[in-house]
Amino acid sequence: MSGLTIGDLSARTGLAVSAIRFYETHGIVHPVRNAGGHRRYGAHDLRRLSFAMIAQKLGISLADIANQMTNLPRHKAPSKSDWARVSTDMRTDLNDRIAQLELLRDRLDGCIGCGCLSLDSCALYNPDDSRANEGTGPRALLP
Repeated sequence: MSGLTIGDLSARTGLAVSAIRFYETHGIVHPVRNAGGHRRYGAHDLRRLSFAMIAQKLGISLADIANQMTNLPRHKAPSKSDWARVSTDMRTDLNDRIAQLELLRDRLDGCIGCGCLSLDSCALYNPDDSRANEGTGPRALLP
């Protein structure tokens, strides 16, 4: 049996060995054990870890990532249709996140509806702190 050692996987992904083991406990990768009991990973685990790293960096929870991974084959490279299914499942959430990020980008220099009344423009966007009646937090940016 061949395969990548955890050290090989660490070198290829840039993740610490402890991080790879952490991802393993969350079902992101599923190594097999060789006769000596050592973990061996497939090349497909590089892609699974890369997907998890990117998704986490973009704010997707580890639970959501792990949930998507349950739809992929465990010990072989996912097919194009496997990844298309993940993409379809995540598309609505990703589009919502993109829309919220664009809204934040476009309104960050104006009112986000927090009720701070610290900007000169707050008197225009939130006269007399009227947004306080709508609830707590950044009301203009929350969906």
